[in-house]
Amino acid sequence: MVTSIDLHCHSTASDGTLTPAELVRAGQAAGLDVLAITDHDTTGGWVPAAAARPEGLALVRGAELSCWWGERAWGGQGIALHLLAYLFDPAEPLLAAELARLREDREQRAEKIVAKLRADGVPISWPEVLEYAAGGSVGRPHIAQALIRAGLVGTTTEAFASAWLGARYFVPKSDLDVFEAVRAVREAGGVTVFAHPRATVRGRVVPDRLIAELAEAGLFGLEADHEDHTPAEREQVRELADQLGLAVTGSSDFHGTHKTVQLGAFRTAPEMYEKIVSAATGVPVLG
Repeated sequence: MVTSIDLHCHSTASDGTLTPAELVRAGQAAGLDVLAITDHDTTGGWVPAAAARPEGLALVRGAELSCWWGERAWGGQGIALHLLAYLFDPAEPLLAAELARLREDREQRAEKIVAKLRADGVPISWPEVLEYAAGGSVGRPHIAQALIRAGLVGTTTEAFASAWLGARYFVPKSDLDVFEAVRAVREAGGVTVFAHPRATVRGRVVPDRLIAELAEAGLFGLEADHEDHTPAEREQVRELADQLGLAVTGSSDFHGTHKTVQLGAFRTAPEMYEKIVSAATGVPVLG
């Protein structure tokens, strides 16, 4: 019986510290029945994760999409948000083109941040950051690793603070319009779940009216149980999902050593998992 389900995990294909193969093996070791690989704006980890998938572990292939709502994610009335996209066809032209654009932008953004740091005499280099990315999508956590190596910060969290990558050396990135993202994933046969929608510790959150509009546009679910949600926020998400007829998920948002949370720390109920699988037509669950 499938009972232990974690639908939000990252590998070195984006900003996790375990390779896709190591991630699926760690999922089995953690006692998971189902693990979703959801790297930021890329499906680059799908093939190696599938090849290394242990017997008895079901693999849900997905991605975490960088989205925005409003003017732009970094100014005006815009707010950045993330959508978890599950079981979509990666060859669908519209979504494939958008993912390629996002990956290119992430690398250009990271290179600009490194240039700003070096201009201020910070002893890190672009080749070093690329090495930390290990061939995956380059992001701020890889720059954080370089800052830790240089002895300038002690943790990834400290590197993301305002004195460093959070403000002083911040460079905006290009994101998907959230409504276009929901539509593109649906056209690719996938299902979308709003990741950590009430995580006020991360900054501004979107109003309930936007989530209602997204539900009308095809949003399938809300991630309620997440380390960045307080118990009250988790309950708020559940109540809103119930009002809108949306599925509810819980997941670790595992990043390896970039975060302290462990695989399976938060989980999705089997009946919600079955709803997601039944609604998706892009690619099947493996296992």
